[in-house]
Amino acid sequence: MPAALTCVHARTRRRVFTLAFAGAVAGGLALAAGASADLLTPESGGSANADDIDTLYKIVLVVATVIFIGVEGALVYSLVKFRARKNAVAAQIRGNTRLEIGWTIGAAVVLVVLAVVTFAMLGGIRTPPNSDADGFATPVVQNVSSASAFQPRPPNGRSLNIKVNGQRYVWRYTYPDDDDNVLNNAFSYVEMVVPTKTTITLNIDAQDVAHSWWIPALGGKFDGVPGHTNFTWFKIDKPGVYRGQCAELCGRNHADMVAQVRAVEPAEFKTWLETKKREIDENNAGALERRKADAEAATTPAEEAP
Repeated sequence: MPAALTCVHARTRRRVFTLAFAGAVAGGLALAAGASADLLTPESGGSANADDIDTLYKIVLVVATVIFIGVEGALVYSLVKFRARKNAVAAQIRGNTRLEIGWTIGAAVVLVVLAVVTFAMLGGIRTPPNSDADGFATPVVQNVSSASAFQPRPPNGRSLNIKVNGQRYVWRYTYPDDDDNVLNNAFSYVEMVVPTKTTITLNIDAQDVAHSWWIPALGGKFDGVPGHTNFTWFKIDKPGVYRGQCAELCGRNHADMVAQVRAVEPAEFKTWLETKKREIDENNAGALERRKADAEAATTPAEEAP
């Protein structure tokens, strides 16, 4: 076989291998569990607000797809039917008043319909429902007079409010305490444990740089910004685990800043919360005793010196 032909075959094989390898990598990335979640639409199924966001997205997607197909179809039809031909003289069209009025009115109707549907569904996305009767008891009613105007509140004002704080590179969750003593508040890192059938409201901020709280199956993403508080909510009906991570590039270990919400039955959550508080109280007491012992050890030699 001539050397030139061998070289051509070698280049062809390399090209085919490169394309096949690139296709395999792209396919692997596209079919990864996180990348292909609901594929073309937002992930949902964890909370009512996430379901409403997904539904609204699908409505807009269907309308946009119909318009895209119509416009591109008309474009392709025009390119084929009115393509240049030899010795043909193109018709000189100065305007079509009916057509111009028609597509202007059509575009306005589409925008009005989408706006009406969006605002009709926005209430269910922004306003959380009341907790179920058999949900976790939240006896303390939120102080409406001091709450932010942007803070979501159920109709009866009762919810389990959890503070979400982004730190490089971990999430901290602080749970409420009836006596408002922040030192006794239960807290956890990475995993947020919540009761089912209970409305959960979140106050989201950050300690150092901008982060972004996002559990896709539980709703939209919200930025955690130092010195500013954002708010969101979710309500999970059945026990399960929902995963997400920081969606804002916050530093070199950004990829490690994962988040997880574990929903358990209200009785199990009550036990977990009481256990957390007891552990924190015991650790605080132990730390206080160690500090006292260290202080006494530091002062004793000086007092005993002649």
